[in-house]
Amino acid sequence: MKSQLNILLGGLGLFALQGCKTPQAEQAQQPNVIYVFPDQFRNQAMEFWGQEGFREKVNFRNDPVHTPRLNDFARESLVLTSAMSNCPLSSPHRGSLLTGMYPNKSGIPLNCNSNRPISSLREDVDCVSDVFSNAGYDCAYFGKLHADFPTPNDPQRPGKYVEDRIPAWDAYTPKDRRHGFNYWYAYGTFDEHKNPHYWDTDGKRHDPREWSPLHESGKVISYLKNEGNVRDPKKPFFIMVGMNPPHSPYRSLDDCMEQDFNLYKDQPLDSLLVRPNADSKMEKAESVRYYFASVTGVDRAFGQILDALKELGLDKNTIVVFSSDHGETMCSQHTDDPKNSPFSESMNVPFLVRFPDKIQPRLDDLMLSSPDIMPTLLGLAGLSDSIPANVQGHNYAPLFFNEKADIVRPAGALYIQNVDGKKDEDGKVRSYFPSSRGFKSARYTLALYVDRDNHKLVKSFLFDDEKDPYQMNNLPLEENKEIVDELCAEMGKVLKEIDDPWYRERILSDMIPYDK
Repeated sequence: MKSQLNILLGGLGLFALQGCKTPQAEQAQQPNVIYVFPDQFRNQAMEFWGQEGFREKVNFRNDPVHTPRLNDFARESLVLTSAMSNCPLSSPHRGSLLTGMYPNKSGIPLNCNSNRPISSLREDVDCVSDVFSNAGYDCAYFGKLHADFPTPNDPQRPGKYVEDRIPAWDAYTPKDRRHGFNYWYAYGTFDEHKNPHYWDTDGKRHDPREWSPLHESGKVISYLKNEGNVRDPKKPFFIMVGMNPPHSPYRSLDDCMEQDFNLYKDQPLDSLLVRPNADSKMEKAESVRYYFASVTGVDRAFGQILDALKELGLDKNTIVVFSSDHGETMCSQHTDDPKNSPFSESMNVPFLVRFPDKIQPRLDDLMLSSPDIMPTLLGLAGLSDSIPANVQGHNYAPLFFNEKADIVRPAGALYIQNVDGKKDEDGKVRSYFPSSRGFKSARYTLALYVDRDNHKLVKSFLFDDEKDPYQMNNLPLEENKEIVDELCAEMGKVLKEIDDPWYRERILSDMIPYDK
């Protein structure tokens, strides 16, 4: 079986393109790759989790959302139940996604803004797009990047930031920082969903006045059709689409499409916030209607891309992935913070992969971590030998092709929370403080928090996710010593392997056996 699997992985580039032979399909026979990742889209917010064939594989009730295109896509895909965003914030996840490294090595330990020079995508490493580009791919990026330290480099206003607020969050990414992406239609981060803006490959700004996911899907389709000769049709393509919704704001019809909002506007809040750990009395509760409306709108935009692939005869030889950078608590756990926590609503993200005739549709409980995505994508495309040596994630592509592949599955996923560290006299953040580390196994979630001065334990979470899937009963550490010891041992192995600050500084070494 192993030899057959190796032949399959090594020979991906030899598969002939199937389907109608349109001009767009006249290309190299390596597989195309499209990676779509809307922001703040939690795993529970997909309708198919409540349908036969899926609900039996999870112990949570799905959100009452309408996602017809994802429902169909899931039945054509390998669907992971337990993909995890290890540092569930936009920029740190994107750093891991692009580099295959954890936040301590990717260059992005914190969300990127102009007060945090400590946090910016490293220029001295090969990102996933660099590898695809070097392998002969046309590489295109659409939408939100949020991985650069903003500098005063506005192409239209030289010497100024692209926005006037300080600290600036939005950013323009010049050509020399695009890591192999030869087609560009992107921005840093900007949260006016019906008033988005983008900079194109040549640095020209576009203000389309259209809901951003639908505008981006239209631009992707134009790229696929090669309108304007923007790509080499003889090359395979690697596309990343960073949609912003269902990220906040989710307060009004300025944030979503009215036709989607109408599906939820008359529903009682208790019928929308169905998770038993959700508080419908919170001030944020009304936002659920707009959040779910954005989820449905993203579903439609994603479906438009799928339709274009099929119409152009590109679907059979294209690997399509749907995921997200982190989740959304949405009134669960009595917190207003939508992310940056070890709760399942925050960490557990969608991960669906379709590769017709190569990956068989099924569900898998592989606990994929953010840094694993980059090497796994390369493995799926037959580029395992091109994975950079400094990548910290693992290539799980063999498990996607064969659930019985001879490969070690992870024992769990690391949880990481960082906050601002020391600032200089100008208020710039020059270091970060590793405030929390934790470990999520198949059954348990553990998170430990320490104080800045003495690195002493100040707070902890321990949940039995099997008996308590909504994490409503925080178990005392001292009464569950055997479980805590096992989780700490697994966490210590990973922290040492990735050279995390907790390992280097031996934080909570009385609990975490770093040197065993």
